[in-house]
Amino acid sequence: MPMRKWLDRSQPLAGAPGLRGLDVIAAEWRQSALDLAAGGTRLLALWTECAHSAAARALYGSHDFLLLVTLPFGGSEAEYPGISDIFPAAARMQRAAADLTGLRALGSDPRPWLRHAAWPADYRPLAASTPPAQGAELRADDYAFVRVTGDGVHEIPVGPVHAGIIEPGHFRFSVVGEKVLRLEERLGYVHKGIEQLFAQTRLIEGHRLAARISGDSAVAYSWAYCQALEALAACAVPPRAQWLRALALEAERIANHLGDLGALGNDAGFAFGLAQFSRLKELWLRATQAALGSRYLNDFVVPGGVGADAEPPRIIDLAACARMIETEVKILREIFDEHAGVRDRFVGTGIVTAELATKLGLVGLAARASGHDYDLRIDLPCEPYDRLPVQMCVRAEGDVAARVAVRFDELFESIRLVAAMAAELPPGDVRANGTMPAAGATAVGAIEGWRGPVLVALTAGEDGGIRRCHPHDPSWQNWPALEHAIIGNIVPDFPLINKSFNLSYSGHDL
Repeated sequence: MPMRKWLDRSQPLAGAPGLRGLDVIAAEWRQSALDLAAGGTRLLALWTECAHSAAARALYGSHDFLLLVTLPFGGSEAEYPGISDIFPAAARMQRAAADLTGLRALGSDPRPWLRHAAWPADYRPLAASTPPAQGAELRADDYAFVRVTGDGVHEIPVGPVHAGIIEPGHFRFSVVGEKVLRLEERLGYVHKGIEQLFAQTRLIEGHRLAARISGDSAVAYSWAYCQALEALAACAVPPRAQWLRALALEAERIANHLGDLGALGNDAGFAFGLAQFSRLKELWLRATQAALGSRYLNDFVVPGGVGADAEPPRIIDLAACARMIETEVKILREIFDEHAGVRDRFVGTGIVTAELATKLGLVGLAARASGHDYDLRIDLPCEPYDRLPVQMCVRAEGDVAARVAVRFDELFESIRLVAAMAAELPPGDVRANGTMPAAGATAVGAIEGWRGPVLVALTAGEDGGIRRCHPHDPSWQNWPALEHAIIGNIVPDFPLINKSFNLSYSGHDL
């Protein structure tokens, strides 16, 4: 198998289980992508860097390995071979990388992705050593949306500003009547300069910034960051701390699924569902705060372990709350399944076939709703998931109903895991110390968050600083799928389809 030769050349790399590293030359960058794609491997992330030395990096994932492929740049090179024709998910990653570093992928879409007049057109935030000049002209780009023409075709622009507290994103629909012919997204409006902030942060403090990249995935991001840092620092995390991290991760998954199931009911015109799931989510957040110290656990995962131990009675109460929620959610699931109006809105709406999911590189719960059995907790488990097997939750239909069903299944599985962890939580310390990583050393953390794989690539700098930190949200892969899922559906179904994915603006627009 051609894929095998790249694995044979690779070397074990610090960080997530199954992680390997491989340096290639320019001629091998595309060939490795072609061979890995032919072997069924997913592209999990792509980015470029130019601190100290320039390089393009791509992280690929399979059921039994993660492979970080690095293409070092020589001399004054500013371009590298594009791979978006092989992995369509790379298209926006390549555009974002060009905006941030100036390193461009050949054959890539030349339109900007992140800038939005936030900095001068010739400024590259991650390549510049000084901020842009005061008073520099900030002119918005003339963004060339793809036009659809024909009899009766018209456009409906939505956003970027939305009602309430929804984050900004522009959605341009081309429609005939109410049927959608095409949707084109433009995101990047909430660019916060996260990667620049990491470069100004100490390694020991980076977990706090990581936890705030996307607020609904605080545990996943901070754990991925700490996993990378601990690998660099040769830090052995105590077993009790690892189990508490997993407990917090499943608590985060439960909270998000409860909230989204209520919102999906509401988008289908079933306000009763919103009221009941909102009530259960609030009960769960209160129990989480009582057991683990806060509702959303921004600072629970810390380098070497967790910020504070959990008292056994509180953990028992958390498991009891989970079992109570399970009982009520089983009743609510029956109501959802038997409600004709809800079923009419869910079934057959927003379909992403298994074939399309493969082509687009879909990940996480959205991929599992389209027949893809990939979950880092199962395929490449870290402690304690290697000793606490997770049941894969998969559906084949790929519609809103399937994504709702996966949420229900994963909710029940997370409740089972919380109960098991509460019963088997090992004794001992909850934090350990490591050594100072060598400058230039790189590691990758990978944690299966509630949306999908959350990744953090970390390179240590001098004197305990960060040279480069690239966090990656699964929304990068899944936002383009929304453009396909809406085709052939009516415009009023867009909020429902969108919510069935519930992708992150903040985690995507770093």
